[in-house]
Amino acid sequence: MTQYLRNVWLIANPAAGKNALRAIKRAEEILKDKVILSTFITRKKGDAESFAREVSMELGVESSEYKNNQSSLITHYSSLLVVAGGDGTFNEVINGLLLTGKSAIPLGLLPLGTTNVLAKELEIPEDIESAVRLALNGTPKTISLGRINGRYFSLMAGIGFDGDAVFGVKDNIKKISGRGAYIFSGIRSLIKYDPPLIEVKTSSGIFTGYTAVIGKASCYGGYFKVTPTASLTEPVLDLCLFKGRARRNLFRFVSGVIRKRHLTFEDVFYGKFSELEITSEGIVHIQIDGDYFGTLPAKIDVVRDAVNLVW
Repeated sequence: MTQYLRNVWLIANPAAGKNALRAIKRAEEILKDKVILSTFITRKKGDAESFAREVSMELGVESSEYKNNQSSLITHYSSLLVVAGGDGTFNEVINGLLLTGKSAIPLGLLPLGTTNVLAKELEIPEDIESAVRLALNGTPKTISLGRINGRYFSLMAGIGFDGDAVFGVKDNIKKISGRGAYIFSGIRSLIKYDPPLIEVKTSSGIFTGYTAVIGKASCYGGYFKVTPTASLTEPVLDLCLFKGRARRNLFRFVSGVIRKRHLTFEDVFYGKFSELEITSEGIVHIQIDGDYFGTLPAKIDVVRDAVNLVW
């Protein structure tokens, strides 16, 4: 692919993980030797989304031409947007592109984050040199995305327990301990676990429970699989709804996920849908792609063939 590739934009988050800045510098060295490179370094939350909008506006007509000629895109694209960061950085980029309506530029991923769930899902290597080679030489494939209250996500939306756990993560602790910040917050959420009932309206009826995970990918929080049959390429949402309210039941559910047995539990509902509407009379927190999003209510749907990802 590199013989056709001319222009690469790199959106990089130096705070994504340990040694992220060193990895970004190495990626720049490799890319500058092969393409015309423009680098955008994020400083704060929201920068990656703003940079993605800037890149999409700079591309202008080129992106719409790609969208109208997918076969041309697959065989000889000339521009590439590479995202160096974690799942949250990638989430910002896809939202920046889609909100401008110019999402056809192929995306490459250099995983630098805390857990790199998307990279694990697609088996993208975490070694920076291997990841750069894959971004330059891989094949773009269209993936579908979830959309919740107008915001896009590539991996999952977690509503209830894990939403509360992400809500409790402190940014300063996350920068120091990485994944440990999520574990600490999860333990704290478990200690005070007293969830309100949530109601999920689907095309098959209304279901109730206390924690829901809506998956677009099978991997969750690393190598765990809460929605094991979810697929990035299929235009469908996988719903895993946990109906147990007691703390001991949550322990059992988590243990079931670890042992890959949770879908056999009588108090777990699993289904595939294109649209969901989730409400609660209480305050229920939401996370998407590992970042805090807000509280219910939520309307969720799937967006078919939303972006082109190289892997």
